[in-house]
This record gives sequence, C-alpha cells and structure tokens, in this order.
Amino acid sequence: MTVDRILTTHIGSLPRTPKLLELLKKRQDGDAVDEEEWHQTVVDATETVIQRQADVSLDIVNNGEQPRVSFNWYVANRLSGIGDTRDAPLWDDLADFPEYAEDAFHAEGIDLTKQPSVTGPVEYIGEKAAREEIDTFFELLDAGEYDFEGTFLTAASPGVAAATLVNDYYDSHEEFLSVVGDALKKEYELIAETGATLQLDAPDLLTTGHRGFGDRPVEKLKPIVRMHVEALNEATKDIPDEQLRVHTCWGSYEGPHHRDKPLEELIPILYDLDIGGLSIEEANPRHQHEYRVFREHPLPDDWTLIPGVIDVKTNVVEHPEVVADRIERVATAVDDPSRIVAAPDCGFDTQAGLAMVHPDIAWKKLEALVEGAAVATDRLF
Repeated sequence: MTVDRILTTHIGSLPRTPKLLELLKKRQDGDAVDEEEWHQTVVDATETVIQRQADVSLDIVNNGEQPRVSFNWYVANRLSGIGDTRDAPLWDDLADFPEYAEDAFHAEGIDLTKQPSVTGPVEYIGEKAAREEIDTFFELLDAGEYDFEGTFLTAASPGVAAATLVNDYYDSHEEFLSVVGDALKKEYELIAETGATLQLDAPDLLTTGHRGFGDRPVEKLKPIVRMHVEALNEATKDIPDEQLRVHTCWGSYEGPHHRDKPLEELIPILYDLDIGGLSIEEANPRHQHEYRVFREHPLPDDWTLIPGVIDVKTNVVEHPEVVADRIERVATAVDDPSRIVAAPDCGFDTQAGLAMVHPDIAWKKLEALVEGAAVATDRLF
C-alpha cells in the first residue's frame, strides 16, 4: 500500500501479437504447432508486454496472460476430465436482445457459444504449463532490470472455472465447485511461491445470476455467491491475505447489462473474502454511480481497493482529468487515498483475439490511466 501517491496496475490480459494469436487459435482447434516456435513466440510476446508496461509507467505489472487462450478457458487445458463441448445458455440481458447477441457474439476466434464439458474426475494437470508461464515472466523481468513497484499473476477462481465448464460428472454444483477449487489450489500456490501477488479472476461473484436467473429476487442468488466465496477462501487458505487480490465484474462484454445485480446487495458477501485487495468496475456507464457503496459499506481493514477507472469496452481514450475524477470520488468514498490503486475495469484481451478495444488504443488508454493517477495524486495528497 502506498502512502504518497496513487499507484497504477491493470487487470491481467493485454493485447497479444498477431503471430501469437495465430498459434493460440491453432492450439485451441487441436492443430499441430511446433513447440519451439510456440515457446519463442510466447517469450517474444511476453517481453513485448513487459516493455510496454514499463514504457507507459505502470507500477504493478504482469505477463499480460500471453500464453493463455483466455482468462478462464485456459483451465480446460490444465484440468483432467474434460470431454466434448456443449451449447452455452445465453446470458439473460442478451436474451432480451437476441438480434444483437447474434451479431455480436459470432466473431472469429473463440466460440463463446460453447462450453467444455467435464465427463470424468477433475485433477490438476497444468503444472508444467504454469511453471513455464511463471518462469518466462520472471526470467524476462530479471534480464530487463525493470524497476516496477510490484508484480502479479492471474488465475481463474474456483467459481469462474466451474462456470466455464459444464458439470456432466459430479452430483452437485457444490461438489463440483469444491473439486475444481482443490485442483486449482496447486496453481494458486505455484504463483504465490514466487512472491508475486496472486489475482484471482472471479466475475462469478457478480455474474452468477446472469444465466437463467431472470426476474427472481437477488436474495435467491446470495447463497450461491456465498458458496463461491467459501470455495475461494478454502482454495487459498495457505496463502497470506496480503498476497491475494480478487477481481470481480459484471462480465467483460459489450452488452446491455440492464439485468446486472446491484453491488450494494452483494458487497457484504464479498467482504467475507480472505484477501488483501478487491478490483471492481467503476468506469463503465452501468456502474459508475456505485462508488457510493463504499461510503455506506466501509472497506475492510487492511484492504486495498482497485477501482476500474478506464472503460475496456470502448475505443474512446479517457481524458486524464476524467480518470482523476473517477479516482477522486472513489478515494473520497473510501476516505483514504492511500488505499486506492487505479486500474482499468477489466482486461483488454480477456478472450484472445476478441478484444473490444484496438491494441494500439488499449496502450493509449493505459497511458491515460497513468496520467490521470498523477492528476489525482496532486489533488488527494
């Protein structure tokens, strides 16, 4: 936690190179890829995103999730028991606008209308891939002699991993969630062993009610969210709270979002997380007003808040003064600017090749983030 300025970070995925995108798609489609070419392409892409993060002066950085096909789908390559794919149900807000959904979600790249199915016992088989990803990042950091304030690496939370997969094997969602969390615990601890902050991506905490929930009251949703919080806590119980941050959001897709559940209803449950930092959207037009929630529900002691102050669903580059305004109103609600780290709402390429923001503009937006944080620092400190 800083005491004299607003630090900056981002939420995990950063633009990938065209060559890497091509190889990722081949691997995802089951086509043969030369392993030496794959490894070198990942190294080159990771080196590029590290340098670009340095160029825009971000403080807390990662590897941009370069070798992963997405922030969540990658788990299907690191867990056993995966079978065929099944049709994924449409999210409730998109079901209200089927023509828009048809136009928006049938682009080239990952087919988001399908989900991998679990047809056998789930165990963690991703240690080799995880270690290679981790080692590549830290070897490049050491070689480049960068001067960042900190590092983080991401992983899918038990809840979002379970939501990404279709359970065709276990007797209940609760059992499935527990097994997935136990399997991914190994990955979480591999990351924590490096000393980097572990960021668990957990949009499930706010989007669990997006599919088939309809107009039912939010009270019906809360027990499921509590279950996901407990599963996350269980899977990370051996990692110090201060080394763990959680990102949650209402889904990083350009849709109407008119059925999103209000933050105020769910924030008390999120406060049961055993973590040191919470990343949450505060820039997108559906949720900009919810900074007030942190005034009514004070942040737990020793937590850092990582508000999204850059929208990742539009190619408009925010003015630094706009970014500073967003930071200032959240910091004022929290009543302590030293507990704020500024970030975008979500990742810029969460599903490889399906980014809503053009790669060049994504980096320009991150420049605006850093500039806006400097303006906010002058105001708040």
